Amino acid sequence: MLRSFLLYTALVFGANAAFAGEVDWAAAHGAGLVKLVPNEDRPAVPDTEFTDPEGGSHSLADYRGKVVLLNFWATWCAPCREEMPSLDRLQTDMGGEDFQVVTVATGRNPPAKIDKFFEETGVRNLPVLLDPKQQLARDLGVLGLPVTVLIDREGREVARLIGDADWASEPARQVIRQMTAD
Repeated sequence: MLRSFLLYTALVFGANAAFAGEVDWAAAHGAGLVKLVPNEDRPAVPDTEFTDPEGGSHSLADYRGKVVLLNFWATWCAPCREEMPSLDRLQTDMGGEDFQVVTVATGRNPPAKIDKFFEETGVRNLPVLLDPKQQLARDLGVLGLPVTVLIDREGREVARLIGDADWASEPARQVIRQMTAD
């Protein structure tokens, strides 16, 4: 109990300024993000194209210079339904010049079903982006849903979480604050 309190306290009050921009993964894990796994190799994410409902073309290169929380989901995915409102709150509260939540519906997800899903779950501030042939998901090794990939400003994967999480939680917000610290 005391250990958890100390880890959470450290997470809440942030890391030493000398370590700004570095994430205290152990504190994040101890504070509740137990499924978040850091990637020490930090490979570059692919610039595979994905689309929007209007047919516009996008890639992760569009977000270079920002910290990105990339979430793969689908309208039929029950854990995604639970997770999406917290992603929406995180984007509402922290999204901007330095940080962006990017949600990509992978596989067959007709825009009308996405609109209905967003309406039913109360999502208002997340982009509608599509990976209908699952090429981006395959290129990133996504085997199930939901999967969230944290990407640094240089376009490298720094961590991955398989399954759902409360992305509006204080531990998740602290990870984003640490990643966006200059």
